[in-house]
Amino acid sequence: MQGSLQAYGMHQVRAQLRRQGLHPLSVKPAAVPRRRAVQSRDVVLFTRQLATLLGAGIALLQSLQVIRQGLRHTGMAALVDQLHADLEAGLALSTALRKHPRAFPPLYAHLVEAGEASGQLDALLARMATDLEKSQALQSKVRSALAYPALVLGVAVLVVAVVMVAVVPSFEGVFASFGSQLPAPTRLVMAISRGLAEQGPVWLILGLALLLAGVHRWRHSEPFRRRIEGVLLGLPQLGSLMHEAAVARWSRTLSGLLAAGLPLVDAMSAVRGAAGPYLYADACGRLREELSRGSSLHVAMADTGLFSPMVLQMCAIGEESGALEGMLAKVAEFHEREVDERVSRLSSLLEPAIILLLGVVIGGLVVALYLPIFQMGQIT
Repeated sequence: MQGSLQAYGMHQVRAQLRRQGLHPLSVKPAAVPRRRAVQSRDVVLFTRQLATLLGAGIALLQSLQVIRQGLRHTGMAALVDQLHADLEAGLALSTALRKHPRAFPPLYAHLVEAGEASGQLDALLARMATDLEKSQALQSKVRSALAYPALVLGVAVLVVAVVMVAVVPSFEGVFASFGSQLPAPTRLVMAISRGLAEQGPVWLILGLALLLAGVHRWRHSEPFRRRIEGVLLGLPQLGSLMHEAAVARWSRTLSGLLAAGLPLVDAMSAVRGAAGPYLYADACGRLREELSRGSSLHVAMADTGLFSPMVLQMCAIGEESGALEGMLAKVAEFHEREVDERVSRLSSLLEPAIILLLGVVIGGLVVALYLPIFQMGQIT
């Protein structure tokens, strides 16, 4: 006799069957369809739902069951099932979360562990959900601000390439009948057109190969990422934007860790993984060493050279008044507003710059193609 039964684990299947007077010879997990990957927005929604249910007085296991019943996302549903099974087996929620580092980073599990120890898991999850929502909104604004100019530029490059390969060669036969030397801009355009027609596929394949190699090195080579981040941080507009975003993320994460009751030295170790660029992650290591020697936070921060005088002053006031957590939250809010304004300014600068660049390229191409015709008109 064979059959299927839905449960949170094979041990539950055996228990249910025994209660029905059945003794299974073997229990195997059923084949499941391909799961969708769990995205950061899924984790944010899960955190908000769990915080709401726990805040309403619903037990943790029952809260997971309620969340599971409303899930249509196959990957997230399987993840919640595994969390429920681990909790039924006696594991703490933070321990169960650490078994899924791709969905829940170490900092997330660390904060949950602090919430479990303090007995304020619901309040901490609510704060985490708010911080994650703000971080996700900030990333979305940056991406959307850069996506439109990048799309326009990509389409323009494609159109220019098609014109160079398909349209410009037709002018070459016309110019050959003139019997006179072509102007230098026209000869340059013709040479580029012939080069694209003859070597274009080779350059395209080479470009894609370099792109894939760069992505692979970015994911697997820390020295390569450090070099690229150093170049990006040194750019005039983009670099300052990255610095502002890094300080906002660092401040908000450290504020959340302190709110969870972690000592400042331990919190500095945890925030290192969420600091963003390696430059700030390395600074967190130096800050932890200085704090361990008894230095105050704002003095150690000043030695790194990464924080503005306003941030240092607010941290100094927070340390003196015992309200460092609140001051760091205000620092994060200020820098998040700065990032919003910088993104808006950068977007407003990029769009006319791209339009001007396209006008120069397309206008130069048109002038180069019609310059011989204008010269022939002047001769006649």
